[in-house]
Amino acid sequence: MAKPASENRRAQRLLFEALQAPEKLPALPPADWELLLRVARRNRLLGRLQSDLEQANLLGQIPPRAAAHLRASHNVIAHRQTLISWEVNRLLWALKGIDVPLILLKGTGYLLAGLPPARGRIFADLDLLVPEDRLGEIEERLVERGWFKTDIDPYDDRYYRVWMHEIPPLRHRERGTEIDIHHRLLPKTSHLKSDPAPLFAAARPLADPRLRVLAPADMVLHALVHLFLEGDPDEGLRLRDLVDVHDLLCHHGQEPGFWAGLALRARELGFQRPLFYGLHHAQRLFGTPIPPEVLRGLADAAPAWPIRGLMDRLIHLALLPEHPDYPSRLAALARWLIYVRAHWLRMPPGLLARHLSRKAWLRFRGFRKRIDLAQLDLKQQ
Repeated sequence: MAKPASENRRAQRLLFEALQAPEKLPALPPADWELLLRVARRNRLLGRLQSDLEQANLLGQIPPRAAAHLRASHNVIAHRQTLISWEVNRLLWALKGIDVPLILLKGTGYLLAGLPPARGRIFADLDLLVPEDRLGEIEERLVERGWFKTDIDPYDDRYYRVWMHEIPPLRHRERGTEIDIHHRLLPKTSHLKSDPAPLFAAARPLADPRLRVLAPADMVLHALVHLFLEGDPDEGLRLRDLVDVHDLLCHHGQEPGFWAGLALRARELGFQRPLFYGLHHAQRLFGTPIPPEVLRGLADAAPAWPIRGLMDRLIHLALLPEHPDYPSRLAALARWLIYVRAHWLRMPPGLLARHLSRKAWLRFRGFRKRIDLAQLDLKQQ
């Protein structure tokens, strides 16, 4: 038992030291480089390491084989960024004549707005936020212009359209790229009410006035809501998403009034609990500079002490990277509990019980989710 624990601590130390002090990487022994690359790839941070080293002009000072892995990751990311940028171009072409606000979310928004989280970030699809009353019009136009509705179970289609915060993804017939169209940040059934109207009112325009991104505070809050309420039982909480939050806080934290406005906005939208968790763990893992008065002001957003201690432990375990050869049973349990919590917050108990029963029955009958090899490949970058 001692070796798995020590190897996991080694993997975590290597990744966090690489992210916080990339200038020390040229001195890293080859054996540590091998593990670092595996852990970074598993956590979708390989491109981030390449970008950090390139900015510091250090790629030529690391082992050639390690540099080759990092450059390959950079090439994949550059290719995906080109595809996503072109997909945005085609989206605007397809929706020409439809006067509707289009808010680019997550990675696409970071890229088009030129924000730090886009650096070295892998892109899988295009995420879009539109008004709910325009969903039908937008979906119909995109289907007319070359996108198609993915083949999913009728139950899942109804699940998306009646209860969720997005419609089933649309995929282009030729390019194979996907568009995820959202009308709010959280499901309609979520315990956290997410009125999208304030998001549209505060959104900031990009160079093309038809496109917008969330306001800085809203962008941070969306990243945290996505991190803590979209848990995956296998992957856990994505460390990559917390890196995004760290970058956004460091970037926008220099703007006057950002920190006071962030806490107020979280309360206005009902997202103060995710903000509390996010700031706490960003500071804990990355040393994110957060004004002490902001943390004190969010103290009442924390749960009662027994729950707070448990959640602190679970979130930490679910975020930490693992050694690929020594998975932790305790971390697996934490990921599963976080996943259950996310579903509990997404739906009322009766609906959740029916939904999980349906999924369990499909698994029992041998139903298997169709695997997209292209998307699977992206997850390994």
